Amino acid sequence: MHLRKLLPILFGALFFCSSYAQEKESITKKSYTTKFLNENDAPTIDGLIDEKSWDIVDWTGDYIENEPDENTPPSEQTKFKVVYDKNYLYFAFKCYDKDPKGIVKRLSRRDGFEGDWVEINIDSYNDKRTGFSFTISASGVKGDEFISDNGDNWDGSWNPIWYVKTNVDDEGWTAEVKIPFSQLKFGNNKEQVWGLQSTRRYFRAEERSVWQRVKRDAPGWVSEFGELRGLVDIQPQKQLEIQPFLVTQLETYKKEPGNPFRDGSDAKINGGLDAKIGITNDLTLDLTINPDFGQVDADPAAIALDGFQIFFQERRPFFVENKNIFNYQFADGQDNLFYSRRIGRSPQGYPNTSNGEYVDIPNNSTILGAAKFSGKTKNGWSIGILESLTDREFAKIDDNTNKREALVEPLTNYIVTRAQKDFNKRNSFIGGIFTATNRNLQGEELNYLRKSAYTAGFDFMHNWKNRKYYFSGNVVTSHVKGSKEAIANTQQELTHLFQRVDASHVEVDPNRTSLTGTGGKFELGKNSVGNWRYYGIFTWRSPELELNDVGFLRQADDLRQIGILSYQTLKPIGSFRRINARFEQFTSYDFDGNHNRTQYSISSNANFKSNWSIYYQFTHKPKIFTNTILQGGPRFRYSEEVINVLNFSTDSRKKLRFDSGIVASQGKDNSFSYTEFTTGITYQPINAFTVSLYPGYTINKSKTQYVTETSFGSTPRYIMANIDQRTLSASIRMDFNINPNLTIQYYGEPYISRGKYKDFNRVTNPIAKYYGDRIAVFNSNQIAFDASNDTYTIDEDVNGSVDYSIGNPDFAYVQFRSNLVVRWEYIPGSEIFLVWSQGTTGLGNPKDDLFRSLDSQILGRKPENIFLIKATYRFLF
Repeated sequence: MHLRKLLPILFGALFFCSSYAQEKESITKKSYTTKFLNENDAPTIDGLIDEKSWDIVDWTGDYIENEPDENTPPSEQTKFKVVYDKNYLYFAFKCYDKDPKGIVKRLSRRDGFEGDWVEINIDSYNDKRTGFSFTISASGVKGDEFISDNGDNWDGSWNPIWYVKTNVDDEGWTAEVKIPFSQLKFGNNKEQVWGLQSTRRYFRAEERSVWQRVKRDAPGWVSEFGELRGLVDIQPQKQLEIQPFLVTQLETYKKEPGNPFRDGSDAKINGGLDAKIGITNDLTLDLTINPDFGQVDADPAAIALDGFQIFFQERRPFFVENKNIFNYQFADGQDNLFYSRRIGRSPQGYPNTSNGEYVDIPNNSTILGAAKFSGKTKNGWSIGILESLTDREFAKIDDNTNKREALVEPLTNYIVTRAQKDFNKRNSFIGGIFTATNRNLQGEELNYLRKSAYTAGFDFMHNWKNRKYYFSGNVVTSHVKGSKEAIANTQQELTHLFQRVDASHVEVDPNRTSLTGTGGKFELGKNSVGNWRYYGIFTWRSPELELNDVGFLRQADDLRQIGILSYQTLKPIGSFRRINARFEQFTSYDFDGNHNRTQYSISSNANFKSNWSIYYQFTHKPKIFTNTILQGGPRFRYSEEVINVLNFSTDSRKKLRFDSGIVASQGKDNSFSYTEFTTGITYQPINAFTVSLYPGYTINKSKTQYVTETSFGSTPRYIMANIDQRTLSASIRMDFNINPNLTIQYYGEPYISRGKYKDFNRVTNPIAKYYGDRIAVFNSNQIAFDASNDTYTIDEDVNGSVDYSIGNPDFAYVQFRSNLVVRWEYIPGSEIFLVWSQGTTGLGNPKDDLFRSLDSQILGRKPENIFLIKATYRFLF
């Protein structure tokens, strides 16, 4: 039977199964009362629970299974104790196991979460929304995360200082944990009441059991915690940490004859200081002087043929920590008022040069210093203030006789402020954000950049009926100022395209010196209880909205309506541990009233009792118009599209495991297609060593791929072509863990993308229903290839003279990047990194096949090497 016919049957069956869902039941909140220890009686953290100090409190246990069969007895029981002194909170765990030899003690880096483990979640704010997570694996590896959004977001970039040891005995395995109060945030009440939860992973059955029962249809995670009581007269401790660092770096590369900036090697040494000062126990001031914002992991290679910017994840520690407080994702996708990668960005200018001049431009803007004040108070205020100053950057220009400099990035100041307030028994919040970017532009230098940019936003969320239903929303506004040239450039950027020839609601005003826009989102839905969830969303981005000075916005001029209906099983069914299904529909318009997109998708994910998983998604786009593909030209129509996505993965617990997937997109009348094959193979021959290979291959074909804009006399011409793009990549990772604090990691990825164009054409009727009626293909009498200039010449009216020419758009982009990193945490919080990075980037011959490009551009070229040593020491006061 065809998959399209199976889908209604699947949803019908799911609806029928949902009638057997359990009635709403009340769950008793567990409570554990801890006791105070004299400092001299503190237990020794060695994994052996044999000190008398543990005898002053009772064990608590009676864990209940949470996954896969919620509210049933677990395969093995767990129990714990909690004591404290004036500086530390201590936990002792006893994880029973009838077969101690079967306990899986896999090693990994911090936050690896491999093998058997037990976890502590602490809501020390008792705000029902945020928490601190500490995970202890049976092998002694630590994991720590900051929990926000009631469990929807777990931030593994949080790295507190704490201590753990484990031990295996004839009853199972044990763990002792010591957490400094300075690493937690709490109020100054005489007696504290904290939220508490504990989860155990029983690896052999891939089973999760919890101390405090959480129903599978609960509205969240943190809101369902039990309680930790008995914390009396503990004093909020003002955290003070200072972490200096030293980095030495040597870079080697192929010498370029005549280029004074590429003589074969560069060496440098750098040092700086990071500090964390607890203004109160709730609020922390982070400072950095001459920070090292280098990244151990390189950004993945990518090519954007549509011209839009590519979103890359933030990895720099200063910006990553407490990023949830500064987050303001106001619509859908990645649009955000704060995108920290803008700070320290690559210089935006390029100097005017003459023949024979060589140029050296800094890779990034120098961050002179940055400060961040952030945290959450006992009264429910989340506060974040960030300020950063980046230096002026100059390009060095040298013709081997004369030297000069040219400004490529001005002195720039960034400010981000964020606040949220919980109320209504933590069921609701309101908040706001303000950002400011100010550039010190003088005279005519870099006058094409915006001088200043400001954004502001207001957001809220309200939950009711025990968080079963919710209503949330936000409104944002932006205001940018600059010279006439800068604001004219802004109006014509791909994000806005005011110059569109068929747009009646926008036009370029060359005299404007500012631009103000708005955006926002409203969402209403059911978030818990039973098998079904549903959401309704409305978003908008006005044509003038501009966020890209310190935020991220791909496209303005958009109104969107989204409807989502989802289903999840609450109990295992037949051969399945869990089944999820989702239906999504959306339509989009621009502010001129044009209906640009209608899209429907249906998807389902099934996890089998064998722990294999399969995912399928079917998407249909009956209407697709785009205002951007012609990059200032008229609105263009794409043919109706159908997309199928299929992925499956084997049991992730196995020593040898793999996953594979395919994405197949097809446009009507074969006007375009996209096919992506991905697979991954992981092998872990011993607990300490893992190797993974992830190859991928994509085929992108389109008969209407935009090439360029030119003119025929005074008439604009939008040139398109038939593209055949092939991309091949393969990442390999190897992890060797000598012990939980000493690890060796290798990452390497070759990336090759080749695009070949033919059947060049011009747009004639951009919104015609049939793709062939939208274009006119140039025949052999109209177009010719000029090999000497690598251009195509076009005689559109066939009168014997060239009317216009276009550059050959064929491309072959080749890149290889690799990193070998040795990380040693010689004492908690202090590390030494030894790094060897190697890479090469080149432009291959588009006529070659992909493997020949691999040989000539990667294997046949001298790579660039970076050798780096970084040492940090973390002082605690």
